[in-house]
Amino acid sequence: MYNSVAIIGGDKRQLYCANAFLSDGMKVTLGGFDKLSSFSDIEITNVVEASLCSEFIVLPLPCIKGDKLNAPLSSEDIKFDDRLVFAMQGKKIFTSFKDKLLKCAPKINEDLVFDYSQREEFAVLNAVATAEGALEIAMREFEGTINGSRCLVCGYGRIGKALADMLSKLNASVTVSARKQSDLAWISTKHYTPIHTSQLINAEPFDLIFNTVPALIFDSRLLSHIAKSAIVIDLASYPGGVDFESAFRQSISAIHALSLPGKATPKTAGIIIKNTITNMLEEDDRCRKHA
Repeated sequence: MYNSVAIIGGDKRQLYCANAFLSDGMKVTLGGFDKLSSFSDIEITNVVEASLCSEFIVLPLPCIKGDKLNAPLSSEDIKFDDRLVFAMQGKKIFTSFKDKLLKCAPKINEDLVFDYSQREEFAVLNAVATAEGALEIAMREFEGTINGSRCLVCGYGRIGKALADMLSKLNASVTVSARKQSDLAWISTKHYTPIHTSQLINAEPFDLIFNTVPALIFDSRLLSHIAKSAIVIDLASYPGGVDFESAFRQSISAIHALSLPGKATPKTAGIIIKNTITNMLEEDDRCRKHA
């Protein structure tokens, strides 16, 4: 098993991830965090030194901003130049958005790059964190209570399932829209009100609308029918599923809530990253033992 890790770039999530590895007895080195004078008992150095002195490397979520490492706590732009790639050679690299990393740094050995953001346990646990963050926004922005409010959750993927469950437990009236008949059947078994997404135009107005679908669902026409006095919280990745210009023109409160785990629950998000990578390392170790 491994004894040392380099956490390269990132935000508070990576700091909590580093602390979680430290708690497991690992030697942890931070690279790309020079804006911090210190953090816990963890050494902070440059990305090349951190990579050289560690057995495996963890990159942030997202890993790339533009053509550089996502490193908001670094005072300099960090590119995957020859020095950094050389320092990473022969080591396992755990990253998010693997394709973006390899496009930005094609000299990295693809066989040693593993995408933790594609793991199911990572996605499920982040969905819960995203749902909690969405509730926090709703409680802050909505002038009523969740209890008794008329809520729409658009989409019944991981986030939609977690969010509908939380809203129901707060005694909201929960409607969930989906396109698949199988999803609509599951929605019915949970005692939410099911509606096909194509039929939302015929629904009654809602107090709170949560979109999880990364496609333009809430256009000008739909917003004018069901969201006149609603708080609309779009959880879908950019560009989202809401016509924000139209919402503004209609004086509808619409919020594009991106990357909620990192903003609302960075400690939990960091621990999720650490635990996912630990699972991947343990699975690989078992495979090698049985090879």
